[in-house]
Amino acid sequence: MDDVRHTEVDGVRVTWRFVRHHLIAIVAVDNTCDASPVVSFSPENYPDLAGARELLPELARLWDAVRREFWAKLIPPLPMANGQQAWA
Repeated sequence: MDDVRHTEVDGVRVTWRFVRHHLIAIVAVDNTCDASPVVSFSPENYPDLAGARELLPELARLWDAVRREFWAKLIPPLPMANGQQAWA
């Protein structure tokens, strides 16, 4: 589960990775309109989600979306008999 993910909210896109199956590493944040960088980090200094929230608190909605995607990937919803999904 060491894969790269992308999440977009309010005109910004974050590139983030799952690290060691259960950690989030924030790689970069870019503007979606022109791909200009907001911030990027070197591999030895990738912040986790809590660190990113501290560094860029104005992007709280983006960090919330990353958290939701993280948990959806880590613990996927359970299928129900009626075709809907239930969260464990």
